[in-house]
Formats: sequence, C-alpha cells, structure tokens
Amino acid sequence: MTSAYLPGTRSGPDAAPQPLPPAGRTRTRRRQLHWLTAVGFQLPALALFGVLVLLPILFALYAAFFRWGGFGMPSDYTGTDNFTRLFQDDVFLGDLWRCLLLVVLSLALQLPFALAMAVLLNQRIRGRAGYRMLFFAPYVLSEAITGVLFGMIFAPDDGLADHLLSDLGLGALGGKWFADPSTVMATLFLVMTWKYFGFHMMLYLAGLQSVPAELTEAATVDGASPWQRFRHVTLPLLAPTLRISVFLSVIGSIQLFDLVWVVTAGGPDHHSETMAVTMFQYGFKRYQVGYASAISVAMFGISLVFALAYQRFVLRRDLAGATTNMRGDGT
Repeated sequence: MTSAYLPGTRSGPDAAPQPLPPAGRTRTRRRQLHWLTAVGFQLPALALFGVLVLLPILFALYAAFFRWGGFGMPSDYTGTDNFTRLFQDDVFLGDLWRCLLLVVLSLALQLPFALAMAVLLNQRIRGRAGYRMLFFAPYVLSEAITGVLFGMIFAPDDGLADHLLSDLGLGALGGKWFADPSTVMATLFLVMTWKYFGFHMMLYLAGLQSVPAELTEAATVDGASPWQRFRHVTLPLLAPTLRISVFLSVIGSIQLFDLVWVVTAGGPDHHSETMAVTMFQYGFKRYQVGYASAISVAMFGISLVFALAYQRFVLRRDLAGATTNMRGDGT
C-alpha cells in the first residue's frame, strides 16, 4: 500500500509519511478564494452604485421631510407635509393621469405598431436591412434633437405639418399642435411613437429570429393560415420578449422627462407635464427642493411597486427559467 506525501517533504525509510489536507478543507479554501476574487472585482462597481445611486435616493428621502430651498443643509423639518401636499396638488394629480394615459396609449398603439413592423420586416423582402436601419434611426437621435426637430415641424401656422396639410387641401386639420391643450398630448404621443417604436421593433425582431423555422413550416404543412401561424406559433414563443417590452415601455412612461421638457416644457398651462417635469420645475425653477424630493420619492415608489409586482406576477416564469438554465438544472 502506497502512502501519500506532501510535496516538498523528505522521503526515505526514516521519513514519516505526511497526510494530505482533507478534501473538504481544500474545497472550502478554494470557495473562499473565489468569493474574495468576485468581491474584489465587484467593489468598484458597488462603490460607484452606492455613491451615484443609493446615496442620492437616501438623501432625496431625507430632504422630502423638510422645507428646503436647496442651499445649505435641510433644517426646517415639516414631517409628512410634502407628501400630503402631493395629493392636494392638482398639477401632480394631473401628472398621474397623464402618465396613465401615456401608458395606455403605448400599450394599445405604439407596441402593436412596433410588433406589426417587426413581423413585416422579418419577411424576405427586398431592402429590409435598409428599412430596419431607417426605422431604428430615430431611437439613436437624442431627445434634445428630436424635440427641436418636431418643435419646428409642428410650429403653429408656420411649421412643415401645417404647410403640408394646406398643400393637400386639408388646412382645416392644422392647428396649434403643442400650443393647444386639446391636442398637445396627442401630438406629444405621436413624437414619442416616432422616437421609440424602433427600439421595440428591434426587440421584437430579435425575438422573431429565435423562433424555429421548423415550427412554422410544420404549421404550414398542417394547413394553418398566416394568422393562425402567428397566433398559435409565433406569438407564444415571442411572449418573453413582449413582456420585457411592456415593462420597459411602462417604466419609460413613468419617468419621461427630456423629450417633454425640450418640446413643451410642460405647457401649455401644465397640460403636458409629467411627474419628472413637475419635479424639475419645483426643484430648479422654484427652489422648493423639499417638495421636489417628495415628488421624486413618489416616482421612485411607483416605479418600484410596479417593477416588483410585474416581476412577481408576470416575469416570474421567465426569471425562473433563466435561473434554472444558469444552474444547469434545465434541459
């Protein structure tokens, strides 16, 4: 029977055999080394996240309990007065209504339009790569450029939109667009759709690429119509992508700021304001930073509640499948 010796020890008839360390202790040390290595790589990112994200969130929550103008440290403690004021502020209540309106319009119009374009451009048509690039290009533009561009297009009486309608004999359909309270939200949503639908279209195209062609071919052989193939084969396999797209669309509608600020600055008379625009107005225009912090906390709370509920009730199966595959327990 051969004895085990540690490396580097003396061997011979007078040398006592040295046993190897237990396998369990070696695995524990290796696991600790891996953990320390992972922590070492994550520390810079965690430090940046803490300084740039967590600390501002905590400070905004702290400042929301003070009447504070933004200079010095908050000292005039008012308790929950700022949060009580939120539900007595007609502008903030209007922000909630406009946020809900944008969410409904996005889910009912923008995303179905993006899905239809993705299905169309997934077909074998000439020049589809150019069309994909053309429809995705608006998303690459910054919100500031988009806002300035459409501010010129929809300028009252002198914009490109009014001139085109006049040339087509439809001048009566022209109007003040962003300057009219009755049309500002519809016009703003049109700009949002032009800006963002290309992003969702590309998401759907990526999802469509993962649909096995064998399934649609088998459905065709079985006599399924194009609508039946889409309804019973493509759409169920595209469901995870659709759920992510809906999540991003809702969160984007809740936090919408830059495009609205450049185009309308919340006007006319608050009819296009969002929560983020109202927060900016109070914080940087009126120097009511305590109240603006309360609005930011409300936005954060709404987004967090929606994200947790959506993950719990909608994304649970997708996340469970991803976790299973990462662990190697799935097929």
